[in-house]
Amino acid sequence: MLFSEIVGQKEIKQQLIQTVVEQRVSHARLFLGPEGSGSLALALAYAQYISCENSSPEDSCGVCASCRKYSRLIHPDLHFSYPFFAKNKDETSLNYIQEWREAFLKNPYLNLDEWRHQLDAENKQANINIAECHQIIRKLSLKPFESEYKVLIMWLPEYLDKEGNTLLKVIEEPPQKTLFLLVAQNQDQILNTILSRTQLMKINRLSDEEVKHHLIDRMQVPELQASRIAYLSEGNLQMALQLSKEDNGNAFGDFTAWLRNSFANNMIALIDFSDAASKWGRENQKNFLRYGTKLLREVMMELSGADNLIHLPPNEKEFVDKFSRIATLAQTEALINEVEKAHYHIERNANAKILFLDVSLQFTRILKFKTLPKGTHYIYQ
Repeated sequence: MLFSEIVGQKEIKQQLIQTVVEQRVSHARLFLGPEGSGSLALALAYAQYISCENSSPEDSCGVCASCRKYSRLIHPDLHFSYPFFAKNKDETSLNYIQEWREAFLKNPYLNLDEWRHQLDAENKQANINIAECHQIIRKLSLKPFESEYKVLIMWLPEYLDKEGNTLLKVIEEPPQKTLFLLVAQNQDQILNTILSRTQLMKINRLSDEEVKHHLIDRMQVPELQASRIAYLSEGNLQMALQLSKEDNGNAFGDFTAWLRNSFANNMIALIDFSDAASKWGRENQKNFLRYGTKLLREVMMELSGADNLIHLPPNEKEFVDKFSRIATLAQTEALINEVEKAHYHIERNANAKILFLDVSLQFTRILKFKTLPKGTHYIYQ
């Protein structure tokens, strides 16, 4: 993995390179960033840069023996640890190393759901067990085979339970020329005893523009579709890649038509919509509702006087302007709540046809009859 292959994160890349140039390589570093920000890819690119035999001030060479082995994740001094779905207590990550290599090389921005799918694990609980911790200690007790450093990249240390305390001594006083690179998403879920022994590097989410240009330049996604996907994904490249593979149809047209028919109390059109939406498939339904939530939040920003923060394509901005003239903040918030509840129930396999029809009726009550749902408290006038 070369730094140049990673989307965005220019400042982080430069900081990592400087630590090597200035010989300030920390023995334990925590890459903390949201899903889809590229934290795992950055950790691997950093390890490759450290081990590269002919690196430049900008990147690894990509052609030396070390880089070629890193590119296939088979370097003898590169070790991985990650959550897995153990069938018995003696299993370690090595039991799944081939699947891990395939999953990572296919998508360096993968998340736990994609990893679970790779292992056909369905809804099983992932963790990093005590056998894995002991295996890590054994691996790191060996001398480097080829490179100056041996490297352990641990993905999602949040899944280390109390067993993680087994690693405290080896993290605090590692064997000579040993690097721990931890890649996490949630700092609050990491054992404090481990957190205190690492040097923290925070990775920010990608900008919408960076996601958009990646989709256009590398995935050949049409510009309008790339803009909408970048807007929906909120800097999560993993989500953006997933959305680019799915048939999301005309989310803007469908959602705005849904609101218009609800405002007009056009029950025939609403029933037809509910029937059509029920056939989209669960993931497309969730993406559609997620899009609707974001569009309505833009309306709330317009109504709150924060229209300078709105960055939408012209047709969507025009809709936001018009809708904000007929809806109040209280109504818009109520609509968002209904959409978010629908998303929650779709995730839990609700009957989609009944669900969409029910939400349609709630939309009509809110927009046409200006009746807010009972049990809610809106302070706007």
